[in-house]
Amino acid sequence: MGITKTDIFTDKQNDIASLLKAIAHPARVAILEYLIKADTCICGDIVNEVQLAQPTVSQHLKELKNAGLIKGSIEGNAICYCIEEKALLKIQNYFGNLTIKIAKKNAKQKCC
Repeated sequence: MGITKTDIFTDKQNDIASLLKAIAHPARVAILEYLIKADTCICGDIVNEVQLAQPTVSQHLKELKNAGLIKGSIEGNAICYCIEEKALLKIQNYFGNLTIKIAKKNAKQKCC
């Protein structure tokens, strides 16, 4: 049996790609921004905020949760969602390291 394309990359590369893939939809970006702005767990206001149908929002929340970008807890009949800060820190560190590497490279050489 052949290897899958993800097998040729490191766990870290696959992890970052998975996080970024989950974010790569404007509705999911809007959901993340809303959860960050609210600074608390949200139980149902998300549909009104992003102005999409409830099943569509649920599907986006599922993708974000599966990627580890948000976490949900059951409170009564509702699921309350919060940002998973560790996942956002992974993304921040990844792009921060890329920025540092680019700055070091540019300091050593002139590039177009």
